Amino acid sequence: MSARSARRAARAPHGTLAFVESPVQLLNVLEWAHLSTAHEPESAPGDLTLVVLAPTDPMTRGQLRRMAELARAEGYTVRWEEARGGTTAPFHTIGGLAGPLRRAARIVIGDPFSRYVQLLLTITRAPDLVVVDDGTATMEFISQLANGERLVRWHRRGGRPGPRDMVFMPVSSSARRRLTPSPKGGRRVEVFSSMPIEAAPDGVRVTANSFAWTRARFGPPRITKGADLVGTSLVETGVVDLDRYLDAVGALARTHGAARYFAHRRESAEKLHRLAVETGLQVIRPDLPLELIARRGPIGRTILSFPSTVVHTLPLALAGTEVKVAVMDIDPAWLTDKASPRAQGFLSGVTGTARDVHRLAALPHPAPALPTQPTRQAAAPA
Repeated sequence: MSARSARRAARAPHGTLAFVESPVQLLNVLEWAHLSTAHEPESAPGDLTLVVLAPTDPMTRGQLRRMAELARAEGYTVRWEEARGGTTAPFHTIGGLAGPLRRAARIVIGDPFSRYVQLLLTITRAPDLVVVDDGTATMEFISQLANGERLVRWHRRGGRPGPRDMVFMPVSSSARRRLTPSPKGGRRVEVFSSMPIEAAPDGVRVTANSFAWTRARFGPPRITKGADLVGTSLVETGVVDLDRYLDAVGALARTHGAARYFAHRRESAEKLHRLAVETGLQVIRPDLPLELIARRGPIGRTILSFPSTVVHTLPLALAGTEVKVAVMDIDPAWLTDKASPRAQGFLSGVTGTARDVHRLAALPHPAPALPTQPTRQAAAPA
């Protein structure tokens, strides 16, 4: 090979960069890599570098560190970036990633709505882009991309853009163009999802996430006789009223005999303390995404949930077990006056499109419950 050819080969795009900001995103990158390696045996773990854009929330950081350990055990490189560690942190992070972004042949992202990710997408010229699930928001992303709309999180959709939104709009528009396939221009877009996607935008390849890696690495779980309840951050996002939510959780637990409440990583400590006192549930703060916690067990024979990502993912992760997932719709009366006009329809769609789940009937009027205290679940060996 001539010196010129060698330089040209060195400059050619190569390798995969994956950007994640949550434990679920990192889990889904591992699922995508597992499937990609199965289909492309020549794709080695060393070709993938996972970049964690670390948030500030302690619970999320803890779960991300545990997921990073699992990723390293699989042979992948993990790069932890304190992307939000002060006013100058974004400049250091973006500056340090500029070179790898320009060299990468493939970019994998977990949250197309993230302003951080959108900014990074303006730097890369990778011909292959992959979007892995960031929960049910993937359904909204596909819809907005297909309709040529600006990228807005579902619980904020319908509201007027704020000053920061207006300033960032050119970057968001550029990111949306980068996430739009251009076969003639050599840009390919794949969505790797466990969500029900019936109509993808033209040129977008949809690959189903069956949680094959999770099922291969963990379980099957020990199943207990009772029921477990899964928490949601709908109160924290301003969609559901706190008092209504606590009443509904208590009634759901009593009706179905639930004893444990697996908290969402974004639920506040104050809310969880009140929930434990008022409902009598044992509150557990998982150290890993619920799909892995449930697969390792022990887990209740019935898992109760409100509309959320887990009504789509848990039946896949627990395939082949006797665990039943049941979902309770959000009553319109529970919504706050700040909830987006889109909220009720979106939540109903989350429930209505879920496969292999049981729909629960309306709840009876709640009654008082015995007090207890929150506890923390210890991590089982990976």
